[in-house]
Amino acid sequence: MAMIGIRFDLRAPAFGTATHAELYAACLEQCAWADGQGLDLVVLSEHHGVDDGYLPAPLTLAAAIAGRTKRININIAALLVPLHDPVRLAEELAVLDLASASRVGFVAGLGYRDEEFAMAGVDRKARGRLLEEYVDVLRRAWTGEPFEWRGRTIRVTPKPRSEPLMLVGGSTAAAARRAARLRLGFFPAIGDPQLADVYQEECARLGFAGFVSLPGGPGFVHVSEDPEREWARVGPHALYDAQTYAAWQPPGQRSAMHVEARTVDEVRRSSAYRIVTPEECVALARETGRIVLHPLMGGMPPALGWQGLTLFAEKVLPHIRS
Repeated sequence: MAMIGIRFDLRAPAFGTATHAELYAACLEQCAWADGQGLDLVVLSEHHGVDDGYLPAPLTLAAAIAGRTKRININIAALLVPLHDPVRLAEELAVLDLASASRVGFVAGLGYRDEEFAMAGVDRKARGRLLEEYVDVLRRAWTGEPFEWRGRTIRVTPKPRSEPLMLVGGSTAAAARRAARLRLGFFPAIGDPQLADVYQEECARLGFAGFVSLPGGPGFVHVSEDPEREWARVGPHALYDAQTYAAWQPPGQRSAMHVEARTVDEVRRSSAYRIVTPEECVALARETGRIVLHPLMGGMPPALGWQGLTLFAEKVLPHIRS
């Protein structure tokens, strides 16, 4: 059975018509809808200081979503761990775990935008070391017992009901080896089987069973009875989304959403953004084993996102959940 996720980053570009207040309200309503429809996962992302207001506080939004839902899991992919105070992060995640009945997990990411490290006062060159150090802090903090860190005695209470699900992200062999070294699952940013091989080889060397999940399928799926008409409405948002992600990537950085495109037609020809008929969506779910809905992508008007979600529920979901 296909995994069905719904993703949000809450960007409101200048050309868009939806305000941030409207996008956040729609996000909460759409998460409640996803919960009621039996979808599997809400995915949130994190970036800071972006002109379009890209979601900077995914833990806060995750708490709001947890309060509006009963069963759907919530994953922050990625949570930029080196930009956070790890003790405060441990406290916030512990409270989220308790309040959500252990439905919130995250992919620990390094971060890559220079502006974000400058804003946080963190040395970008130290991000790998900091991630490993902070993961250790999180684990020790969640025992609820006192421990020493950087000359201080730390105790985080209350401890979570269970240790929050924590995976390691990345798109390099170094990231794969880091995940194995930390004895955590690996969720690479790209569906490269060679990264899975590197991870599994390192896990075997360390005597750790490991877990790897390669991303597959498009990062944006929207359902329409008339995809050609819909591209005229969605296209500017998809082009904006693709171009900004591409502009952020440093040399050597790879991501499933990294599409080099100058026109909407070039975005359409990529595999990352798909507008499909209900029948095509059913086939896509069976082929890839997952569907990622992104109903407010690039600041899309909520009404446009709702049209795709409604059609998905009526004409796709019954076929892939049967």
